[in-house]
Amino acid sequence: IQVISSGEPQKGGVESHEDAAALAKFISTECPNLRLTGMMTIGRADYTAGPENFKYLAESRSAVAVSLGIEESAMELSMGMSNDYLTAIEHGSTNIRVGSTIFGRRSYS
Repeated sequence: IQVISSGEPQKGGVESHEDAAALAKFISTECPNLRLTGMMTIGRADYTAGPENFKYLAESRSAVAVSLGIEESAMELSMGMSNDYLTAIEHGSTNIRVGSTIFGRRSYS
């Protein structure tokens, strides 16, 4: 489940912890061919995300875990990119994206 943690209107996903929990519940009860494995957020286009973005996603995971009656650790957190992955790991990220380090920065122009 993608969570909008940066408040950017161009990003997709759910915005609130409650919406994340409701979507997770829907997936688990109504989509038997899907297996929810975690949550993700995408940082800002300038490759900076602050700890508040990572904290928000972790809080969303907590709400989802309570809703589903599972341990938080059963769900992965995908957050952090080339310039902020260390902070993301400090905040519980289990998956990071470092494509810019490998392939270079994207041009948004």
